[in-house]
Amino acid sequence: MRSRLLGFFDQLRAAGIRASIAESLDAAEAASAVGVERETLRAALAAALIKDHADRPTFDSVFDRFFAVSGRERRKGERPQPVGEGLGRGQGEPADAARPAAEPQRAGRAAPPLEPREKKAAVRDQASAKRLARRREILITPFETMDPRLVEEAEELLEELSRHLRAHRRRRLRRAQRGRLDFRRTIRASLGSGGVPVLPEFRQRRPGKVDLVALCDLSHSTATAADFLLALLAPAAHFFRRVRLFGYVDRPVEISFEGGRVVPHEPLDLAARSDFGRVLQQFWDGWEKDISRNTLVLILGDARNNRRPPRADILARLHARARRVVWLNPEATARWNTGDSVMATYARHCDALIAAGNLRELSLALKSEL
Repeated sequence: MRSRLLGFFDQLRAAGIRASIAESLDAAEAASAVGVERETLRAALAAALIKDHADRPTFDSVFDRFFAVSGRERRKGERPQPVGEGLGRGQGEPADAARPAAEPQRAGRAAPPLEPREKKAAVRDQASAKRLARRREILITPFETMDPRLVEEAEELLEELSRHLRAHRRRRLRRAQRGRLDFRRTIRASLGSGGVPVLPEFRQRRPGKVDLVALCDLSHSTATAADFLLALLAPAAHFFRRVRLFGYVDRPVEISFEGGRVVPHEPLDLAARSDFGRVLQQFWDGWEKDISRNTLVLILGDARNNRRPPRADILARLHARARRVVWLNPEATARWNTGDSVMATYARHCDALIAAGNLRELSLALKSEL
């Protein structure tokens, strides 16, 4: 049973449900306590592993597929079928004595046909497995290789990914309201109670909500990644005190995300040659006052500057003024710092540089930084 549970936990993680080691141990202990009755086992595992109600349909789908009911299992309430006439009943021959004679006939018998309900369950499980496989394929497909049909399919996943991001942000803000545990102060305070940490000590609370400024490269090479980033950020805007969105190619303009589309507030030439050095200069001149120690600056771009001055000195000023600067690069890491890419030049002035070349990487990057 333990090996079966480990395989089930792996399937859940592959489907996007994050199950920690501690949660997996709790689930295994719950399974050993309730036994193997199907629905009781389902309820026990769900109670130990599901943190977000939105994950329950995915959990049920993986559970039904992994712990599928075979066609030979007896349905609940169904009476057992006799192997032979009068076996184990009335004055006939005892069942144990008659069983050897019945075995040869049974060995050649075809497997009983599936009941209609079982057929529907099998079809449903196959469809669910195909959906999960397709979902995983979409999540790991690089943005640069997505065709329009795949982009449309990926847009259907955005609501689910956005829902997970909002739940993650909500939990993070809830923890921030009381501050993080200060381990050293807690141990020091426990000396007065014989080493028992009766009263935990917490660090000073940080503001629950920060300002978010996002700079997104809208040029052709990164447009798909920018659209997905903005689609994930838009529903989570209320978790920030203030949100400012900017798009750029060769100059920055303020943008909004409306009806699933990027709307520039000023004309922007999407066919222009990328020039992030000029973007930094104009952004600093126009919006320097909006950057403070409570501002998270999120930059999405491939750092390809067409061999123009990178102006990393301005990014250094931005970094010194902001709370945190995070760069998400949707290009494959093997191509960073090749050709006209100056990623290493900008990386020195970022708190984090994260590969975000597909939907899975992008959503994980946002969860880790927001």
